[in-house]
Amino acid sequence: MNALNYQQQYVKTKVETASPGELTLLLYEELYRKLNMAKVHFLKNQQTETLERIHGASSILYELLGTLNFDYEISGQLRDLYMFYLRQLNAFVIEKDIELLEQVLEFAQGFALTWKEAVQIAKTTRGN
Repeated sequence: MNALNYQQQYVKTKVETASPGELTLLLYEELYRKLNMAKVHFLKNQQTETLERIHGASSILYELLGTLNFDYEISGQLRDLYMFYLRQLNAFVIEKDIELLEQVLEFAQGFALTWKEAVQIAKTTRGN
């Protein structure tokens, strides 16, 4: 088995054994990773690769939209936030303004860090 297969198996196992909170964290981390790679490709003037990463990031935002439970008030606020950043990504694709991408990247990084802390708190609370 080559290194790529090991990595794919690791990710598959990680996803299959993750709690809902951990799955959300994985989505935020992957969103950040894809946006960061889009920025790298954009700065290298690699348009196809940039668009592929932007498409992947948009897909993650749509997945996050699909997981919202509207029994909770915060879901409406998260929906608005995700929709705003989807519009920012679309505007970036059209305008090629890196500041638009930077805004979404900052959001993704902040949410990944915040969600990571929340997952750790939940684990600690469960352990007591």
